[in-house]
This record gives sequence, C-alpha cells and structure tokens, in this order.
Amino acid sequence: MTLRHTLDLVRTVVEVVEEQVEQVSPPGEEAMLREAVLRYSREIAFAAAQVYAQAAEARGAWDARLESLVVDAVLRGEADDALQSRAAALGWDAQTGVVVVAGWTPAGPPAEVVEALRRTARRAGVDALGAVQGGRLVAVLGGVEQPVRTASALGACFGDGPVVVGPTVPRLFAAGRSARAALSGLVAVRAWPEAPRPVLADDLLPERVLAGDTPARRRLVDTVHRPLEASGALLETVATYLSCGGALEATARALFVHPNTVRYRLRRAGEVCGYDVTDPRDAYVVRVALALGRLSGAPRRALPVRADGEAASGAAVVPTQL
Repeated sequence: MTLRHTLDLVRTVVEVVEEQVEQVSPPGEEAMLREAVLRYSREIAFAAAQVYAQAAEARGAWDARLESLVVDAVLRGEADDALQSRAAALGWDAQTGVVVVAGWTPAGPPAEVVEALRRTARRAGVDALGAVQGGRLVAVLGGVEQPVRTASALGACFGDGPVVVGPTVPRLFAAGRSARAALSGLVAVRAWPEAPRPVLADDLLPERVLAGDTPARRRLVDTVHRPLEASGALLETVATYLSCGGALEATARALFVHPNTVRYRLRRAGEVCGYDVTDPRDAYVVRVALALGRLSGAPRRALPVRADGEAASGAAVVPTQL
C-alpha cells in the first residue's frame, strides 16, 4: 500500500465512525467516543508516517549506492549490461546530452555535498548523478545544451580550485570518454594558472599532453597539424611565424612574400585548424601541436645488426612513431 492509500483508509474510517457515533455509543458518551477515535487516528497516522519515512530513507540509501556505482562505472568506462540496468533503475537509460564535470570536493559530509549538487542541478534544469571520490567531486549531467553555462551554475557546489568540463556525448554509455577528458584536465590544469573556471577539457589539450594524455596528443595532431599539413603553404607560414616570435614583417622576409600574404595565410590557417596564432594562448596550442606532428611523422630506424644476428650494443635508439 502506498502512503496515500494508507491516509485515505484512516480518513474513511474516522469519517464513518464520526457519522455513526450516535448509533454506536451509549447515550451521553458521544464526545468521549469522538475523542477516542481522534486519538486512535492520530496514533495510526504517526505510526504510518514512521514506517513510510523509514522506507524512504532505505530507498534513498539504496539509490545513493546505486548512483555511486553508476558514476564509478562511467569513470572506469564500463559500458556493459550492469551499467545499463543500473542506469534504467535511476531513470537514466534514455538520457541525452551527457557531460562529466570534475572538481575538488568542498567541506562537508559527502552525502550532503552530493545532495546539494542534485538540488542545484534541478534548479539549472538538468539531471545530475554525483559521487565524492577522495578529494574529487564528479558530476555526471544529463540534458545539457550549454556545458560551460551549466557548469558555471554548479560552480558553488565544488570546492576551491579548477572545475573541468568534459566533452558532450550523446548517451550515458559513452560518458567514459567525457569522464577521462575531465579527470585528465583536472590533473593538467595546474600547468595553466590563468585557466577560467570552469574550463573545457578540450581547452587544456597542451597541458594534458604534458601530463601524458595520449588521446589529447592524438587530438592535437589530428585537428591542428594534419589539416595544416594538407593545406600546403599554411603549415610553413604558421611554423615560420611562430619561430619568428609572432613578427609579421620578419615572417614575410623569411618566406619572401608580402606581409599581406602572411596575414591572409594566417587567417586561412585559423579557419582550417580553429586556432588563431596571433593570440598568445592559441599560438602556444599550435606550437605544441606542430611539435607533436613532427614527432608523429618521425621515421623509424632499425638498430645496426652484428654478424651473429643480434642488435649491436650501444646503438642509438630512435623513438618509434607516436
């Protein structure tokens, strides 16, 4: 029976007794019977409330454990049947526009921290799953259309320090990619003291590369170096501009072209790779991407072989392709 059914039953019994009190009570004891019925209904109501409150607390604790398991599975990238079943139990099986946000945990009990995160997310119009893992607070958000704005609305739920927003993925089962990027960015963001709060994990690609993030390295090479390399003179122009310290006239002299030609090529390079090398931050990103691109294209060289077929000792080893 639901709580509403229980209350309706108690109310009906009280109303029927009150209507028939003159027929069921001895003359002169009507008021006493009414008082007894009121006391009885009060005790029944309090007992029912206690039972259903305990059930709600147990269900809340079960939901919290289930939520923690779902968040842990997302962080591990375990998109299996268990995750699907648990997500369905939490009503997340059809959730779209999923983003993982990572930051540091504020002071307070973990349960209260996660509950505050949920309340704030509801006010922001999104669904949230949260978990405190050591010093990190990880939020899995669903129904997100503007990740940075949503993360800004949740900023007060995180402790002091950076808040990193992973890329948006279509479903919860693909949220592992967003989680890996967000956690990698949370580690690497210290290398960029001027980073905004919140900051997109994709804006931390150079720092993530320095921290050893292989997907970030591939992403930089694929989005910056290869498009510029395929565009002919753009790669040479950008590389020369960076090596000349961002001096337009020096770049034009080094390339034997007019400065307006350099301006045009730099503008085209920004359209091709998405970064404006005349901006200091974007220039740093492109410089790292070009270095990675050169390393990824480095040829492999076999070790010298002795007459006995073994590799010669002391031979220099050239790193293989990234």
